[in-house]
Amino acid sequence: MSQQARSPQEPAEPSTPHLDFAGTTPYEDYVRADVLTHLQHTLSDDPGEMVFLVTTQVMELWFTVIVHEWETAAHALREDRVPVAVDALKRSVRELEALNASWRPLGQLTPAQFNSYRSALGEGSGFQSAMYRRMEFLLGEKSASMLVPHRGAPRVHAELEKALQEPSLYDEVVRLLARRGHAVPEEVLRRDVSRRYEPSDAVEEAWTAVYAGDEHAELARLGEALTDVAELVWRWRNDHLVATRRAMGAKSGTGGSAGVAWLEKRAQKNVFPELWTARSHV
Repeated sequence: MSQQARSPQEPAEPSTPHLDFAGTTPYEDYVRADVLTHLQHTLSDDPGEMVFLVTTQVMELWFTVIVHEWETAAHALREDRVPVAVDALKRSVRELEALNASWRPLGQLTPAQFNSYRSALGEGSGFQSAMYRRMEFLLGEKSASMLVPHRGAPRVHAELEKALQEPSLYDEVVRLLARRGHAVPEEVLRRDVSRRYEPSDAVEEAWTAVYAGDEHAELARLGEALTDVAELVWRWRNDHLVATRRAMGAKSGTGGSAGVAWLEKRAQKNVFPELWTARSHV
């Protein structure tokens, strides 16, 4: 648009962006890009290690965002603010999709390519990720033994201990079902939340009732948001399994884990189990 044709009320665009800052740029101050892009310290001469390292770091950032969303959802459910919880869960679905896409740079690794820098990992393994462990705890996959690797990092250990002792996201969902009039037994509501969540026939019946009628529309929307999350967590576990199987076959994993055998067992577990089994009864 020419200056002559421009509306008198429309401000002229600056000819150049502001380039001269007294210190670091406002972008750097907010994003801390210089910190992020200097956290990569490879331990081998193989050029493929940089891809592995950066991809793993990106996964950790997505874990952090998803934990934030699920904690937001759990807090909102505690206060009966279901729409706020659903919004947070829906955001986490998009974030899980991005997280799962992180496997693409690693999903085509051959054994020879992975072996070229695998020794640099030493005893390092993904199951040692504290933020991923917080994700699992929020899903109800609690295990006190998973705090042991973090005893040497007091802040991390304290955060995990707190997450272990707090109700999971699904615990808050089940408590909400009870407050909405569904017959959830006291032994489920007062269970030891530091232990792994186990499926309940009564919770399955509650979800069956939610999905069988129109009077529980808000709870049904919550159930579908949770199911979307559960499906993407299952896909994450399966993508991890396939990538590992391609890169190292059935060999033992790093850090003393069972590798593929352990991942296969994980991939068989349903997240929010009654949401899946209830569908058979609707």
